[in-house]
Amino acid sequence: MSTWLITGCSTGLGRALAEAVLARGDNAVVTARDVSSVRDLADAHPRNALALTLDVTERDQVEKAVRRAEEHFGAVDVLVNNAGYGYRAAVEEGDEADVRRLFDTNFFGAVALIKAVLPGMRARRSGAIVNISSIGARITPAGSGYYAAAKSALEGMTGSLRKELAPLGITAMSVEPGGFRTDFAGRSLTQSATPIPDYAETAGKRRKEHDTVHGTQPGDPAKAAHAIITAVESPEPPGLLLLGEDAITMFRGVLDADRASLDTWARLGADTAVDE
Repeated sequence: MSTWLITGCSTGLGRALAEAVLARGDNAVVTARDVSSVRDLADAHPRNALALTLDVTERDQVEKAVRRAEEHFGAVDVLVNNAGYGYRAAVEEGDEADVRRLFDTNFFGAVALIKAVLPGMRARRSGAIVNISSIGARITPAGSGYYAAAKSALEGMTGSLRKELAPLGITAMSVEPGGFRTDFAGRSLTQSATPIPDYAETAGKRRKEHDTVHGTQPGDPAKAAHAIITAVESPEPPGLLLLGEDAITMFRGVLDADRASLDTWARLGADTAVDE
């Protein structure tokens, strides 16, 4: 029996993952900024669920949540950094305070939790860290520059973390979902307060008032949850897990475009060596 600590369990992928973990008999520490939104999970599974208040931007809450989890279940075997939200704005439109808050949640909050669980994982020489990113980090849509940057930072850190932890018996994985029927494009999505007209045909098309995707996304969060569990428990967990046919198709498109660009410009880049 493993113990999972999952952030952002009130809705969407985090809740679906918590439900799947509990249904299979594992322990789950289910967290949300408003603990009442996850209390039903603990009530339905009183022996193997612990509901905790957790705002990942509050360092004292992070430390307290990990301490409570370890005291209650003995250890945290799997950390899933799922808490996060989207922010849409042209780069020029982005408000500095909004952007800092975005990074505090999507990147620095995840780092704080990783640092909090690693001492226990290192002592046991086992564990898994799962960081929920987005295909947006790969395709970098107009209007999502800051969100893509935050998720790219998370993925870059995870890649290095994976190499640091591998000799210690601990795995680290990034997960890039495509479009799933969660609240990401609904209530959870934020955007710049004042759009600039010059970006109406690029970033402007992704503003909430023009979004027609919410509620029609192709991905099923319950199936995504089972895919994550399967990957975590595999003998060799991947460094990157893509979720959704749309994410896989877009990822391949980026790879093809990058390869074509590399081939076009490789000679210019290579001709920069010091002449002997």
